[in-house]
Amino acid sequence: MGQAQSPKQNLAGNDAIKKIKELAEAARTCFFTTKSESGESHSRPMSLQEVDENGVLWFLSAIDSNKDREIKNEDYVELYFMNNSSYEYTFIKGEATVSQDRALIEKYWDSFANAWFDGKDDPRISVIGVKAIDGYYYETKENKAVAMAKMLFAAVTGSKNEDGGVEGELKV
Repeated sequence: MGQAQSPKQNLAGNDAIKKIKELAEAARTCFFTTKSESGESHSRPMSLQEVDENGVLWFLSAIDSNKDREIKNEDYVELYFMNNSSYEYTFIKGEATVSQDRALIEKYWDSFANAWFDGKDDPRISVIGVKAIDGYYYETKENKAVAMAKMLFAAVTGSKNEDGGVEGELKV
């Protein structure tokens, strides 16, 4: 028996930005992947500060980190957001920039960052902006319990009952 597929809903422009904002801000944390000079991928968890109206994802970082150095060498990055409690997954490809603009640091500073920095005036603080280019998303239309029940029913009966999800491409 074939596997049921979720309905496709590809999004572009402002609709894609709204979906990125909705899903990424709900997940809050992602694997942030950069490339080293030798071409190796490096991933680390990062906490999202905001997705702005232009589709830029903002993160606090440290100017002396490998991540910041790798972005200065290669601005292409990939972000993997997972909100397992809601069965929402988002993959974003984008171009990153590193800044030490005081206004951006002030805007995105939160007390959680004190774990890594000596206050918001720490000279090591940087802000990374990732301009989303495109990506892919998957989300359930119903709550986790309903989606899980549908998947379990399909597994037990062998039916093609889909899990109530929707997925599609994101083109900013």
